[in-house]
Amino acid sequence: MRGVEFAGYETPRPIQQEAIPSALEGRDILGMAQTGTGKTAAFALPILEGLMKRRRRLPSVLILAPTRELASQINAEFNDLGQFTHIRSTTVYGGVSIKRQIQALRAKPQIIVACPGRLLDLHRQNAIDLSAINTLVIDEADHMFDMGFLPDVRSIIDLVHSDRQTMLFSATMPKEIRHLADNVLHNPKVVDLGNSKVVSTIQHELYPVSQRLKLPLVQFLLSENAYYSAIVFTRTKHRALRTAKQLKSVGINAVSLQGNMSQAQRDRTMNGFREGKFHVLVATDIAARGIDVANISFVINYDFPNTPDAYIHRIGRTGRSEQEGRAFTFVTPEDVDAVRALEHKLGRKINRCVLPDFANDTTPANNGQKGQNGQRKQPANKPRKQSGNQPRKQASKPENALEAAQQRLNERPSGSRSDDQQRPSRDPKSHGGHQTSRGKRSRLRHRKHAERVS
Repeated sequence: MRGVEFAGYETPRPIQQEAIPSALEGRDILGMAQTGTGKTAAFALPILEGLMKRRRRLPSVLILAPTRELASQINAEFNDLGQFTHIRSTTVYGGVSIKRQIQALRAKPQIIVACPGRLLDLHRQNAIDLSAINTLVIDEADHMFDMGFLPDVRSIIDLVHSDRQTMLFSATMPKEIRHLADNVLHNPKVVDLGNSKVVSTIQHELYPVSQRLKLPLVQFLLSENAYYSAIVFTRTKHRALRTAKQLKSVGINAVSLQGNMSQAQRDRTMNGFREGKFHVLVATDIAARGIDVANISFVINYDFPNTPDAYIHRIGRTGRSEQEGRAFTFVTPEDVDAVRALEHKLGRKINRCVLPDFANDTTPANNGQKGQNGQRKQPANKPRKQSGNQPRKQASKPENALEAAQQRLNERPSGSRSDDQQRPSRDPKSHGGHQTSRGKRSRLRHRKHAERVS
């Protein structure tokens, strides 16, 4: 209870109310809930309580997580909640020294938080014994499947004693994960919070925009909306790196997080983002799950997510712990079918926000839907007149930043001639007559070639 008070909990959250009593009884748990709803404490607290009673000095609890960041965060929460219990935990994941992890395992921690790949590597080297594990937690199970971890997870389950308590948590439940749950859980307590928290605490907005205006639109949203921190999601590692650099070049304190970074670089990036050193994190889907950072004001989907489930996990970075959040999603004409699938998943239409400065006749129309203020949006090519009491679209500083971003987007690689550059003069005096003579010789060669062909 001292650890609970230290962690800042005053009243249990819904998933904790539902899961903790059954977990204390030793029942299997199938939890359906978004990240940020308090599910780590929902399994950490009963695990700590059980270990205090058993007082075993060897690894007896295994938590599987899909990413290094999530494994580190779970371990940190165990440390916070269990700091007065003398129970030790350690992390096992790739990208860092395996020797240090072997040394940590020799100290016989009671709890191991691991990513599947490195855990199996250590087992093959006889550096870890899983036969004494009597509690298994599989966190973000649907993400395990997305990343191709399912065969490794099945191998690990076979190494763990069959007479165990198993808790499986997932934000979504595709058929593959449902099949896994049916095989590994015995008479589980089902806690299904579904997606209601996402719908109720997060404001969803779609922004039709062309590809070339995505970066200026990011700047516009960052300048027009007050925020403590924000995450911008891109589809590729290259785009995440490039977008972060472009935002930084116009004065926005941004940093990228993507798969090509070493673990040390990723740790420095995440620590800097948590501490407020960086205000905007530009990330690929590697960061969509496992980032538990307080006070993320909104998420911007720079590229439309590949699946509705990916959308749910991305926007789950904001609106956490029952706080309100916003999700801005950019939509190009190629995303129309994906938008329909997403709205079908959510069971509702998402508000279209058409900004005349960024939308054009190539972006999906809003079909006369009403905007956030209840007024009908004007067509993209027909800006509405502003009355005197309406706020300006942009302040002077964001306008300069916007113009700078648009200029960068329109720049071409060095060595190529842009459209607004003056064409070289054809004046024979200014070029010594070379351009004119070359043109004549070229026309003569083409004429002779045509005569031979004919």
